[in-house]
Amino acid sequence: MPRRFLYTTDLAKAVGAHPNTVRLYEAWGFLPPVPRTPSGYRQFSETHLEHMRLAWTALHNTWICKPLLLDTVRTAAAGDLGGALERAYNYLAQVRSERVQAEAAIAFLEAWAQGKALDRGGSPSRIGETARRLHVSPDMLRNWERNGLLKVPRDPHSGYRLYGPAEAGRVRVIRMLRQAGYSVMAILRMMIQFDQGQRHNLGAMLDTPRPDEDVYYAADRWLSALAEAEQIGLDVIDQLEALLAKSHF
Repeated sequence: MPRRFLYTTDLAKAVGAHPNTVRLYEAWGFLPPVPRTPSGYRQFSETHLEHMRLAWTALHNTWICKPLLLDTVRTAAAGDLGGALERAYNYLAQVRSERVQAEAAIAFLEAWAQGKALDRGGSPSRIGETARRLHVSPDMLRNWERNGLLKVPRDPHSGYRLYGPAEAGRVRVIRMLRQAGYSVMAILRMMIQFDQGQRHNLGAMLDTPRPDEDVYYAADRWLSALAEAEQIGLDVIDQLEALLAKSHF
């Protein structure tokens, strides 16, 4: 006679996780309440398996807008599938908004790289005045310079940094890329190529770590990470809609 429930190992194998992950997901509220036998063994059902798949899809491969994904999974586990679906669509909207901002920053970068002037001419300004005008802090400017994103000429007599139109335009590009989520490493990678004469496909360079970058993060390949997060949102929505359809039978 076939058994009527699933074991912890069944759920783990179904998603490619360790059995301890299943136990953690249960403890963290990512699975519906699990009945137990008188001897304490968990009795998982097919519904628990579907929620395990949902939690694994939502939480295993991204940190982008993760609190909303956590809330989505917990809401589904608590039995409010409609509320979970609403949260999943909100997650998708947030990721797509981030993606639009990231793509707009690349468009701004490409325009600058092709020679579009971003600042009018005039006398170079010192770091404090430049920071106020460009809405950044002097510490940010110094940090970007230390990290190799900027090379700022100095007054030969006083030693003060002097930011002309070229430096100000570069600051505007760096600021917009940072605000859009790109990492310092990704911007540095791209700027090195720009300084070597590259003027095309700079957006692709932002998204392509070099082979010698032994460790990199999602923000080092930000556009790809956002595309993956968007797909996760779509997959979560599909799984929730399937759970909702089954709940009507």
